[in-house]
Amino acid sequence: MKMNRLVQVLALALLLTICVARSPYQAVLQHSRIRGRQQGPNVCAMQQIKGTDKKYFTNCKQWYHRKICGKPTVISYECCPGYEKIPGEKGCPAALPLVNIFNTLGVVGAITTQMYSERANLKEEIEGPGSFTFFAPSNEAWAALPTEILDALVSNVNIELLNALHYHMVNRRLTSEELKHGSSFPSMYQDFHVHIHHYPNGIVTVNCARLIKPDQHATNGIVHVVDRVITAVSNNVQTLIDVDDDLETLRTAIAAAGLTALLESEGQYTIFAPTNEAFEKIPQETLNRILGDPVALKDLLNYHILKHMQCAESIVSGTPMETLQGTMLEVGCDGDQMTLNGRAIITRRDQLGTNGVIHYINELLIPDSAKTLLELAEGSSVATATKLFVDAGLSSHLTGSEPLTLLAPLDDAFKGSMTMTPDMRRLMTNHILKEQLSSKSLYHGQELETLGGLKLRVFVYRNNLCIENACIAAHDKIGRYATMFTVDKVLTPPMGTVMDVLKADDRFSLLVGAIQTAGMTELLNQQGALTFFAPTNDAFSAIPQAELNKLMRNRQELSNVLRYHLAEGMVVSGGVGSHTRPKTLQGEKLELGMRNYTIYVNRKPVAEADLMATNGVVHAINTIVKPLRGDLFQTYKKTMNSRN
Repeated sequence: MKMNRLVQVLALALLLTICVARSPYQAVLQHSRIRGRQQGPNVCAMQQIKGTDKKYFTNCKQWYHRKICGKPTVISYECCPGYEKIPGEKGCPAALPLVNIFNTLGVVGAITTQMYSERANLKEEIEGPGSFTFFAPSNEAWAALPTEILDALVSNVNIELLNALHYHMVNRRLTSEELKHGSSFPSMYQDFHVHIHHYPNGIVTVNCARLIKPDQHATNGIVHVVDRVITAVSNNVQTLIDVDDDLETLRTAIAAAGLTALLESEGQYTIFAPTNEAFEKIPQETLNRILGDPVALKDLLNYHILKHMQCAESIVSGTPMETLQGTMLEVGCDGDQMTLNGRAIITRRDQLGTNGVIHYINELLIPDSAKTLLELAEGSSVATATKLFVDAGLSSHLTGSEPLTLLAPLDDAFKGSMTMTPDMRRLMTNHILKEQLSSKSLYHGQELETLGGLKLRVFVYRNNLCIENACIAAHDKIGRYATMFTVDKVLTPPMGTVMDVLKADDRFSLLVGAIQTAGMTELLNQQGALTFFAPTNDAFSAIPQAELNKLMRNRQELSNVLRYHLAEGMVVSGGVGSHTRPKTLQGEKLELGMRNYTIYVNRKPVAEADLMATNGVVHAINTIVKPLRGDLFQTYKKTMNSRN
């Protein structure tokens, strides 16, 4: 009982600890404390990417996956900020003594910043009275500076080094809690602002440099150790683009699309800037088409701009992010490389402007909304269908400006030889609808006209949306003028009534005779929507001859048997769910199921599905369908007797 109470108290304490965390960074810090508490008081669990010196306070997802940027991590345990070890005692029980900022730089290991502070005659200032925030570059950050830049800063103890250090300082104390996302503060170098971003995953950046040891308190301020040396930001992102020769084509495109004013305005944008090389990789015909189309060009450029600012150091896993164009980009990382849609195409990161950040990319990102139908198809898993559309001479429809909808079957929907014949050409023409549609606007019973002049029906099921036998297998791809629906099957257009379908197939010759004997021909020729689980000749041959003869002589009983195979409404294979129970014309219900892409009716497999008719659908079955309980004919007789 006491143990249970203790567990409850600990659980409540854990919950309260998480709940009082005030900012994303504080939440991550609390999680790291919880993971490190078994090592003693004030111990934080850290995750270090193997083979690097990069360490992170751990969040729940990273802890269980043991990965950051797709790379494995090792767990280490360190004193949480503000605490230190005592020899012979567990954990980090002692609070660090408060000293001035200059001495704090030494305590937290920012030795190079401490040394340069002394060399630039900053030591007296940060030892004296005041209340400062110092974003102190780590030793590795200084070592990573290009030699010529570092030499220019430190040679002859010139004013440049002092200016650079002052830009890392704010003339007031700012804890991580006060470093709000999107905020900026005047630095101590000519009031040039430093720009803060505090991300939901707990990462905090200043001018895109990550705070790796935040909240190191001092008597006269606070130190945040950062992973790079930051430089003053004075230009907006449009100005940065204007002065870079590598972005000349982008600059021209932005002006043509009328986006210059946007990139000069206040905001927090992320621009994935295609270089001249990226534009040169695009086929000239495609590039000319987009550059000459203001709508497509604006969509193209907006697809390269995020609505918010995302520094590279804030990315620890793939995350979908919304662009100004309205669709999502998967922004992620692979080790030390930033990725877009899973590809490492970013060549230069974190070029900071006053209203956003630029990452350079060497490939152009073309959104669906700027593509032709052919380009949509070429970028999807419908290579076989794409080739057939082209071979059928339909390229002009796929590259023009007609409002169309393409039904593109997946590659594995095609079986056997795909030779282009007049019939195949006609079939592919009937995979193109005469208007641009959205799957969200389709409704049950809707009729759609193809380029070939056929009318196709829409079927809406609980688990699927189908056009004839072909069901939509992926989200719509909406192009510049037309839309592509990826479908799971090659379309089978309806060719005649149910009776016509049966008569045209030798497998159903005995069934056709039985239908005529039962007087049901008119039923299967009239308008309507029926699902026929049609017994093949093999099904009839399996009935003992005497029993079959008896059945064929009793017109009412034969009709009853056949009506048990006929369901009300259209159920194509894509409409069969785990508990599909259509009502038959005989009055009882059938139990349908799907296993290994095969329909089962009352637990018997369908031999061939989706033979489409104008008034229904036929599914061939090699057995007579019987009720799941009781003898078939006795059940029919009892039903008939009860009705009489």
